[in-house]
Amino acid sequence: MPVNVDLNDLYAFRALVEYGNFRMAAESICLSQPALSRRIDKLETALGLKLFERTTRRVTLTLKGQAFAERSGQLLADFEAVMADLSEVSLARTGLITVACVPSAAYYFMPNIISRFQARYPRVRVKLIDSSAGNVYDSVVGGQADFGISFSALSQPDIDFLPLRNDNYVAACRREHPIAGKKSLTWREFYTHAWVGLDKTSGNRNLLDHALEHLVPERPSICETRHVTTMLGMVEAGLGIAAVPAMSMPQAEHSALTKVVLTEPVVTRTVGLLRKNGRVLSHVAQELETMIIEQYRAL
Repeated sequence: MPVNVDLNDLYAFRALVEYGNFRMAAESICLSQPALSRRIDKLETALGLKLFERTTRRVTLTLKGQAFAERSGQLLADFEAVMADLSEVSLARTGLITVACVPSAAYYFMPNIISRFQARYPRVRVKLIDSSAGNVYDSVVGGQADFGISFSALSQPDIDFLPLRNDNYVAACRREHPIAGKKSLTWREFYTHAWVGLDKTSGNRNLLDHALEHLVPERPSICETRHVTTMLGMVEAGLGIAAVPAMSMPQAEHSALTKVVLTEPVVTRTVGLLRKNGRVLSHVAQELETMIIEQYRAL
Protein backbone atom coordinates (compact mmCIF):
# COMPACT_ATOMS: atom_id res chain seq x y z
CA MET A 1 0.00 0.00 0.00
CA PRO A 2 1.49 3.40 -1.00
CA VAL A 3 2.34 5.86 1.79
CA ASN A 4 1.26 9.47 1.32
CA VAL A 5 4.59 11.14 2.26
CA ASP A 6 6.52 13.73 0.28
CA LEU A 7 10.00 15.24 0.64
CA ASN A 8 8.68 18.37 2.32
CA ASP A 9 7.25 16.22 5.10
CA LEU A 10 10.66 14.62 5.59
CA TYR A 11 12.42 18.00 5.64
CA ALA A 12 9.91 19.23 8.22
CA PHE A 13 10.56 16.11 10.31
CA ARG A 14 14.34 16.59 10.06
CA ALA A 15 14.08 20.22 11.16
CA LEU A 16 12.01 19.32 14.21
CA VAL A 17 14.48 16.55 15.12
CA GLU A 18 17.38 19.01 14.86
CA TYR A 19 15.84 21.87 16.84
CA GLY A 20 13.48 20.03 19.20
CA ASN A 21 11.25 23.10 19.13
CA PHE A 22 8.34 23.89 16.76
CA ARG A 23 9.06 27.62 16.55
CA MET A 24 12.76 27.27 15.78
CA ALA A 25 12.20 24.35 13.40
CA ALA A 26 9.49 26.24 11.51
CA GLU A 27 11.72 29.30 11.15
CA SER A 28 14.60 27.21 9.85
CA ILE A 29 12.55 25.95 6.88
CA CYS A 30 10.46 29.12 6.38
CA LEU A 31 7.14 27.69 7.53
CA SER A 32 4.60 28.86 10.08
CA GLN A 33 4.29 26.77 13.24
CA PRO A 34 0.78 25.57 12.29
CA ALA A 35 2.04 24.52 8.84
CA LEU A 36 4.91 22.59 10.39
CA SER A 37 2.55 20.94 12.86
CA ARG A 38 0.26 19.89 9.99
CA ARG A 39 3.19 18.32 8.13
CA ILE A 40 4.23 16.35 11.22
CA ASP A 41 0.63 15.22 11.82
CA LYS A 42 0.36 14.17 8.18
CA LEU A 43 3.61 12.20 8.41
CA GLU A 44 2.59 10.43 11.61
CA THR A 45 -0.82 9.59 10.12
CA ALA A 46 0.71 8.26 6.90
CA LEU A 47 3.17 6.08 8.79
CA GLY A 48 0.73 5.04 11.48
CA LEU A 49 3.38 5.91 14.08
CA LYS A 50 3.79 8.41 16.87
CA LEU A 51 7.16 10.00 16.09
CA PHE A 52 7.38 12.66 18.83
CA GLU A 53 6.58 13.12 22.48
CA ARG A 54 5.42 16.73 22.94
CA THR A 55 5.65 18.84 26.10
CA THR A 56 5.17 22.57 26.60
CA ARG A 57 8.93 23.14 26.40
CA ARG A 58 10.47 20.37 24.37
CA VAL A 59 9.77 17.90 21.60
CA THR A 60 11.59 14.55 21.79
CA LEU A 61 11.63 11.48 19.57
CA THR A 62 9.86 8.27 20.49
CA LEU A 63 11.75 4.99 19.99
CA LYS A 64 9.99 4.53 16.63
CA GLY A 65 10.81 8.15 15.84
CA GLN A 66 14.50 7.57 16.51
CA ALA A 67 14.55 4.63 14.11
CA PHE A 68 12.71 6.66 11.48
CA ALA A 69 15.07 9.63 11.96
CA GLU A 70 18.08 7.49 11.13
CA ARG A 71 16.51 5.92 8.04
CA SER A 72 14.92 9.11 6.71
CA GLY A 73 18.13 11.09 7.35
CA GLN A 74 20.06 8.66 5.16
CA LEU A 75 17.30 8.80 2.52
CA LEU A 76 17.46 12.62 2.35
CA ALA A 77 21.26 12.62 2.31
CA ASP A 78 21.37 10.14 -0.57
CA PHE A 79 18.68 12.07 -2.48
CA GLU A 80 20.53 15.38 -2.04
CA ALA A 81 23.82 13.82 -3.13
CA VAL A 82 22.26 12.39 -6.29
CA MET A 83 20.48 15.65 -7.14
CA ALA A 84 23.64 17.67 -6.53
CA ASP A 85 25.64 15.52 -8.89
CA LEU A 86 22.96 15.75 -11.60
CA SER A 87 22.15 19.44 -11.30
CA GLU A 88 23.74 22.71 -12.31
CA VAL A 89 24.54 23.24 -8.63
CA SER A 90 27.06 20.43 -8.87
CA LEU A 91 28.49 21.79 -12.13
CA ALA A 92 28.96 25.18 -10.48
CA ARG A 93 30.65 23.43 -7.55
CA THR A 94 28.47 24.94 -4.83
CA GLY A 95 26.95 23.40 -1.76
CA LEU A 96 27.62 22.46 1.86
CA ILE A 97 29.85 19.69 3.21
CA THR A 98 29.64 18.67 6.86
CA VAL A 99 32.59 16.94 8.50
CA ALA A 100 32.58 15.63 12.09
CA CYS A 101 36.05 15.61 13.61
CA VAL A 102 37.65 15.06 17.01
CA PRO A 103 39.23 18.37 18.15
CA SER A 104 42.69 16.83 18.52
CA ALA A 105 42.66 16.03 14.79
CA ALA A 106 41.07 19.34 13.78
CA TYR A 107 42.73 22.24 15.58
CA TYR A 108 46.00 22.45 13.66
CA PHE A 109 45.23 20.09 10.78
CA MET A 110 41.83 21.04 9.33
CA PRO A 111 42.36 24.82 8.83
CA ASN A 112 45.04 24.13 6.23
CA ILE A 113 42.88 21.54 4.48
CA ILE A 114 39.82 23.81 4.39
CA SER A 115 41.90 26.75 3.14
CA ARG A 116 43.27 24.68 0.24
CA PHE A 117 39.83 23.23 -0.52
CA GLN A 118 38.12 26.62 -0.64
CA ALA A 119 40.83 27.98 -2.91
CA ARG A 120 39.78 25.25 -5.35
CA TYR A 121 36.02 25.42 -4.64
CA PRO A 122 35.30 28.96 -3.37
CA ARG A 123 31.50 28.51 -3.57
CA VAL A 124 31.41 25.41 -1.36
CA ARG A 125 30.89 25.89 2.38
CA VAL A 126 32.41 23.49 4.91
CA LYS A 127 30.73 22.91 8.27
CA LEU A 128 32.99 21.35 10.90
CA ILE A 129 31.41 19.51 13.85
CA ASP A 130 34.34 19.46 16.26
CA SER A 131 33.34 17.20 19.11
CA SER A 132 34.20 14.07 21.07
CA ALA A 133 34.84 10.72 19.39
CA GLY A 134 31.41 9.50 20.51
CA ASN A 135 29.66 12.52 19.01
CA VAL A 136 31.64 12.16 15.78
CA TYR A 137 30.40 8.59 15.51
CA ASP A 138 26.79 9.62 16.26
CA SER A 139 26.94 12.43 13.67
CA VAL A 140 28.14 10.06 10.95
CA VAL A 141 25.66 7.29 11.79
CA GLY A 142 22.78 9.77 12.15
CA GLY A 143 23.52 11.44 8.81
CA GLN A 144 24.32 14.88 10.24
CA ALA A 145 27.86 14.61 8.80
CA ASP A 146 28.96 13.46 5.36
CA PHE A 147 31.93 11.72 6.96
CA GLY A 148 34.04 11.93 10.09
CA ILE A 149 37.62 11.93 11.33
CA SER A 150 38.30 10.03 14.53
CA PHE A 151 40.35 7.13 15.86
CA SER A 152 39.76 3.43 15.57
CA ALA A 153 38.84 2.80 19.21
CA LEU A 154 35.24 3.68 18.32
CA SER A 155 34.96 1.83 15.00
CA GLN A 156 31.65 -0.07 14.73
CA PRO A 157 30.03 -2.56 12.31
CA ASP A 158 27.81 0.11 10.71
CA ILE A 159 30.82 2.33 9.96
CA ASP A 160 33.53 1.99 7.30
CA PHE A 161 36.85 3.02 8.87
CA LEU A 162 39.75 3.95 6.58
CA PRO A 163 43.03 4.16 8.55
CA LEU A 164 45.08 7.22 7.61
CA ARG A 165 48.01 7.35 10.03
CA ASN A 166 49.31 6.16 13.36
CA ASP A 167 49.57 8.94 15.90
CA ASN A 168 51.86 8.54 18.92
CA TYR A 169 51.21 10.28 22.23
CA VAL A 170 53.82 12.86 23.28
CA ALA A 171 54.41 15.08 26.29
CA ALA A 172 53.45 18.69 25.56
CA CYS A 173 55.28 21.31 27.60
CA ARG A 174 56.44 24.91 27.54
CA ARG A 175 59.87 25.52 26.04
CA GLU A 176 61.36 26.52 29.40
CA HIS A 177 60.05 23.43 31.22
CA PRO A 178 62.72 21.06 32.67
CA ILE A 179 61.71 18.22 30.30
CA ALA A 180 61.97 20.43 27.18
CA GLY A 181 64.91 19.35 25.04
CA LYS A 182 64.88 15.73 26.24
CA LYS A 183 64.95 13.12 23.48
CA SER A 184 62.33 11.03 25.26
CA LEU A 185 60.45 10.67 28.53
CA THR A 186 59.03 7.53 30.14
CA TRP A 187 55.47 7.57 31.40
CA ARG A 188 56.72 7.03 34.95
CA GLU A 189 58.90 10.13 34.61
CA PHE A 190 55.98 12.01 33.09
CA TYR A 191 53.83 11.39 36.16
CA THR A 192 56.47 12.83 38.51
CA HIS A 193 55.76 16.30 37.11
CA ALA A 194 52.67 18.48 37.50
CA TRP A 195 50.38 17.29 34.71
CA VAL A 196 47.02 18.12 33.18
CA GLY A 197 44.66 15.25 32.34
CA LEU A 198 41.46 14.42 30.48
CA ASP A 199 38.16 13.49 32.08
CA LYS A 200 36.51 10.11 31.60
CA THR A 201 34.20 11.29 28.80
CA SER A 202 37.21 11.67 26.49
CA GLY A 203 37.97 8.96 23.96
CA ASN A 204 41.67 9.75 24.35
CA ARG A 205 41.38 9.23 28.13
CA ASN A 206 39.78 5.80 27.62
CA LEU A 207 42.50 4.79 25.18
CA LEU A 208 45.28 5.90 27.57
CA ASP A 209 43.65 4.24 30.59
CA HIS A 210 43.61 0.93 28.71
CA ALA A 211 47.21 1.25 27.45
CA LEU A 212 48.59 2.36 30.84
CA GLU A 213 46.47 0.23 33.19
CA HIS A 214 49.66 -1.17 34.77
CA LEU A 215 50.89 2.31 35.77
CA VAL A 216 49.78 4.24 38.86
CA PRO A 217 50.62 7.97 38.58
CA GLU A 218 52.93 9.21 41.32
CA ARG A 219 50.71 12.27 41.69
CA PRO A 220 47.16 13.07 40.52
CA SER A 221 46.49 15.52 37.72
CA ILE A 222 46.24 19.15 38.78
CA CYS A 223 43.38 19.76 36.36
CA GLU A 224 41.11 17.80 34.01
CA THR A 225 39.60 18.97 30.73
CA ARG A 226 37.25 17.34 28.24
CA HIS A 227 39.24 18.11 25.07
CA VAL A 228 42.91 17.92 24.13
CA THR A 229 42.83 21.44 22.68
CA THR A 230 41.73 22.87 26.04
CA MET A 231 44.44 20.87 27.75
CA LEU A 232 47.06 22.42 25.44
CA GLY A 233 45.81 25.84 26.52
CA MET A 234 46.46 24.84 30.13
CA VAL A 235 49.99 23.74 29.20
CA GLU A 236 50.62 26.99 27.35
CA ALA A 237 49.49 28.89 30.45
CA GLY A 238 52.18 27.09 32.44
CA LEU A 239 49.96 24.87 34.62
CA GLY A 240 51.89 21.71 33.82
CA ILE A 241 52.67 19.18 31.10
CA ALA A 242 50.17 16.98 29.23
CA ALA A 243 50.11 13.74 27.24
CA VAL A 244 48.56 14.51 23.85
CA PRO A 245 48.43 12.94 20.38
CA ALA A 246 51.37 14.22 18.31
CA MET A 247 49.11 15.56 15.56
CA SER A 248 47.32 17.82 18.03
CA MET A 249 50.54 19.80 18.44
CA PRO A 250 51.32 22.80 16.18
CA GLN A 251 52.65 21.67 12.80
CA ALA A 252 55.10 24.59 12.64
CA GLU A 253 57.44 25.77 15.40
CA HIS A 254 55.43 27.31 18.24
CA SER A 255 56.62 30.26 20.34
CA ALA A 256 55.65 28.61 23.64
CA LEU A 257 54.98 24.90 23.14
CA THR A 258 57.20 21.95 22.33
CA LYS A 259 56.90 18.16 22.66
CA VAL A 260 58.90 15.21 23.97
CA VAL A 261 58.43 11.59 22.82
CA LEU A 262 56.77 9.37 25.46
CA THR A 263 58.11 5.82 25.88
CA GLU A 264 57.79 2.67 27.99
CA PRO A 265 55.37 2.10 26.47
CA VAL A 266 54.91 3.97 23.19
CA VAL A 267 51.14 4.55 23.01
CA THR A 268 49.61 4.93 19.55
CA ARG A 269 46.16 5.63 18.19
CA THR A 270 45.10 5.11 14.58
CA VAL A 271 43.37 8.11 13.04
CA GLY A 272 41.10 7.56 10.07
CA LEU A 273 37.99 8.46 8.11
CA LEU A 274 34.56 7.29 9.22
CA ARG A 275 31.78 6.87 6.70
CA LYS A 276 28.41 5.23 7.26
CA ASN A 277 27.99 1.99 5.34
CA GLY A 278 26.29 2.67 2.02
CA ARG A 279 26.58 6.47 2.29
CA VAL A 280 26.83 8.12 -1.15
CA LEU A 281 28.93 11.31 -1.11
CA SER A 282 28.45 14.26 -3.45
CA HIS A 283 31.25 15.05 -5.88
CA VAL A 284 32.62 17.93 -3.79
CA ALA A 285 32.44 15.90 -0.56
CA GLN A 286 34.48 13.18 -2.28
CA GLU A 287 36.98 15.85 -3.35
CA LEU A 288 37.38 17.07 0.24
CA GLU A 289 37.71 13.50 1.49
CA THR A 290 40.45 12.85 -1.08
CA MET A 291 42.35 15.98 -0.02
CA ILE A 292 42.21 14.90 3.61
CA ILE A 293 43.50 11.41 2.75
CA GLU A 294 46.37 12.85 0.71
CA GLN A 295 47.31 15.37 3.40
CA TYR A 296 47.29 12.79 6.20
CA ARG A 297 49.44 10.36 4.26
CA ALA A 298 51.89 13.13 3.36
CA LEU A 299 52.51 14.00 7.03
